[in-house]
Amino acid sequence: MAGRVRNLGREFLMQGGTGAIGLGFIASAVFEAALSAQIVRLPPGTPGAAGRAKKLRALLARKSRIFAVMGVADGATARMMDAAGVEAAFVGTSNVQGRYTNLADRGLTTATESLVIAKYLAESCAFPLILDGDTGHGGPYMVRRLVQECIRLGLSGIRLDDQEIEAKRTTGNGGVVIVSREHAVERYQAAVKARNELDPDFVVMAQCYARKAENGGMDELLTRLQTYEKEGGCDWVQFERPQTVDEIKRARALVKGPMTAMRGDLPQALTFKEHADLGLCAVWSTGWPASAMDAATRTALADYKKRGPLALESSPS
Repeated sequence: MAGRVRNLGREFLMQGGTGAIGLGFIASAVFEAALSAQIVRLPPGTPGAAGRAKKLRALLARKSRIFAVMGVADGATARMMDAAGVEAAFVGTSNVQGRYTNLADRGLTTATESLVIAKYLAESCAFPLILDGDTGHGGPYMVRRLVQECIRLGLSGIRLDDQEIEAKRTTGNGGVVIVSREHAVERYQAAVKARNELDPDFVVMAQCYARKAENGGMDELLTRLQTYEKEGGCDWVQFERPQTVDEIKRARALVKGPMTAMRGDLPQALTFKEHADLGLCAVWSTGWPASAMDAATRTALADYKKRGPLALESSPS
């Protein structure tokens, strides 16, 4: 791969290519070289690769009971979650990747970093993992590459936002700006096309931020959820910031396939039964078990702050 980078650079100079085009080729090759050096890909169809996508589709289709999508903080936690029977987890930019990078959820984590973290998690468990693809980290070609790298790593699905790349904001924060419907559909269609080339079972999920976006609203959200499903070809859509249970009911009545809703600005989290009664396919609880881990850590460190190293004497080894 290093040789390929050198050859591309030499060809660029010999042909006298100009900045944007030539440098774009070189940047792409450098990106690929860096990614290949860090990631060992799993061929689609091997245990733990495409098989996990089938598992996720089975969960989405299951009518007897809904499932929970949790967060997977690290490889060790993933192993414990697997042993406990966890059915699916989300590799979130904020609650998972941010634990590794200490970067805010503002589009700062690169595609390479996201994939490297996901690679270690995928090797640690057998349950389906969904990558937080944010805005796709670029245009349709980057979305295509991101999806196919996810498949090669053995991930089960990807969630893509409809936010502007440059104005990316953390879920639940103000200042969110969404792209045009046409732009969003192009993003989702690129993901679906890339999925179909390698593994048709891989799940493409749309996260719709329209409800509280500066250029959105409830009517816009309802239109977009249907558009992402019908025109974008998404397998699963998510309502990011509901204000009331009635809003979730209105959205659910218009969406034909799998749908979930985050807690958003609801006064309290919905129970599993309430999720099921609303026709939602899963409970989105990606802050757990990290929240439980953090609570235990804060308690232990508060004891350490009070007693110093003596606190270690009463802690589990």
